[in-house]
Amino acid sequence: MYQTQNHIIHIHGARTIIILHIGEEAMATIKDIAKECGVSIATVSNALNNKGRVSDEMIAKILESAKKLGYVPDITARNLKRKDTKVIGIIAEDITVFNTADIVDGINEYLDENGYSFVLGNLRLFRKFNNNFYHNDEYRKLAIKEFDVMVGQRVSGIIYVAAHSRQLDIVPSDLQVPVVVAYSYDKDNNIPSVMYDDKTAAYEAVKKLIKKGHKKIGLITGEETSLHTIERKKGYEQALFENKMLLDPSIIVSGNWHRDGGKKAAKTIIENGANAIFCMSDIMSVGVYDYAHENNISIGKDISLISFDNREISEYLSPALSTMAIPLGEIGRTSAKIMIDSLENDTTCAKTIKLACHYIPRSSF
Repeated sequence: MYQTQNHIIHIHGARTIIILHIGEEAMATIKDIAKECGVSIATVSNALNNKGRVSDEMIAKILESAKKLGYVPDITARNLKRKDTKVIGIIAEDITVFNTADIVDGINEYLDENGYSFVLGNLRLFRKFNNNFYHNDEYRKLAIKEFDVMVGQRVSGIIYVAAHSRQLDIVPSDLQVPVVVAYSYDKDNNIPSVMYDDKTAAYEAVKKLIKKGHKKIGLITGEETSLHTIERKKGYEQALFENKMLLDPSIIVSGNWHRDGGKKAAKTIIENGANAIFCMSDIMSVGVYDYAHENNISIGKDISLISFDNREISEYLSPALSTMAIPLGEIGRTSAKIMIDSLENDTTCAKTIKLACHYIPRSSF
């Protein structure tokens, strides 16, 4: 959803753009009443519609507040079943992060095929708080506010697209529409999530290096606390264990997801005798190329390298970078399928789905 002073742009598939006019003076909403009474939107809705368990005192307080604020019920909205709106809200933590565009495109594609449209909310968290935004409590407030905006747009459901895989704690407990989390998972096990299988992908990558005959395989990791780092390291360790290869801490080095970190890690790993490297990201792998170029080391000949992510740059490096591709579009499509199934068939999928990555062979291996 792109909002100007007086308009909201509502995206319908890849074809239609509907512009909704916003009046100069918006009437009071149940959100305003909830704020004044210090209760949830759900409590206000139940009180106004004589549903749920709300005390007589609270009902009186809510009705008084509604009268004072000039609240007028939206009869059209009241009679409109959310699942019939065929509009899905997508909340993206930041559309500039490399994984997000393809996930949203996958969602868009599946919704379009099934007659649904969507509104897009971009929290711009990376732009506002840098790469470690998820360590900043302020982002949670922004996310919760965006959930309210989506509910106010009467969406049938909401798909939350995370920029980093991690455990989330942001979905309001009283939300009245279904939610699916893409690229992360929520602490509430009742909320379905779609991710990819880091561990298996890393395991398969290291097995390829072992099968080629490498006996000393270095590992360049990301940030220590990252879910990606933890799972990919498990895959690396499993591949070594199954092939009776000892774990060598001297060739396991953090690059902290940065190009310069990858370069420094490559120096340590190569100086400690490794002739193959599994690197946890393409960006850090660029640092490996930097080090190799400066030291007359031929990647693909003197040292084998397999990376992770399949970013666009991996194809244009020389030699081209072998890497594990994340199924970003399929994460989006699967998230949309779960959402539509829950709306149309009342099916539930209260679990984390992990999709397989696939290997892209190029010349660095």
